[in-house]
Amino acid sequence: MMNEDERMLAGKLSNPRDPELRSRQRLAHRLAKRYNDTFDDEAEKRAELLKKLLPNSSERIYLQGPIFVDYGTHIKIGDHFYGNTNITFLDTGMITIGENVLFGPNISLVTPMHPLRYQDRNFAAKNDLPGKEYSKPITIEDNCWLASNVTVIGGVTIGNGSVIGAGSVVTRDIPANSLAVGNPCRVLRQITDQDDIRLKKDLF
Repeated sequence: MMNEDERMLAGKLSNPRDPELRSRQRLAHRLAKRYNDTFDDEAEKRAELLKKLLPNSSERIYLQGPIFVDYGTHIKIGDHFYGNTNITFLDTGMITIGENVLFGPNISLVTPMHPLRYQDRNFAAKNDLPGKEYSKPITIEDNCWLASNVTVIGGVTIGNGSVIGAGSVVTRDIPANSLAVGNPCRVLRQITDQDDIRLKKDLF
């Protein structure tokens, strides 16, 4: 029989008020708050906090802060990740981020899902459901850049090398090497060698 954490990661209806889940959640919230109270130059202190908060992630990551993390144990971040200010990780489901990924400010990765009917969703509702939420994982592959104010919804994979434009809400998979924008986010075109920054002579 699966425990609530296993049910959560398996995408089954689960109870977020389970004592073990609540305990980890409280710890993650405290660690995130302590991280947010540090200064940029307190690298050693920040690294120590991130080890506890994100135990399955690389040590070679940078988060500007403030950050909000729901559990931390359901997050894997690869080497050379840069996260700008005000990032939210709602990691009810697994969040997997590859290497060399850049986040602009105000990014939200949101894996929890809830029933559409309020009769199933309300905590006061008396029914036979085993929980009030379920989750869908998020995967962001290597070399992606999410510009400012992007929200990624559970169940989405963003392919290697893609760029998500500012203000986008990503509700479906984005293929590799795509420039995608909008709400809902749609692919505009592929990123090619013609986008080489060296071809933009006015920038030099």
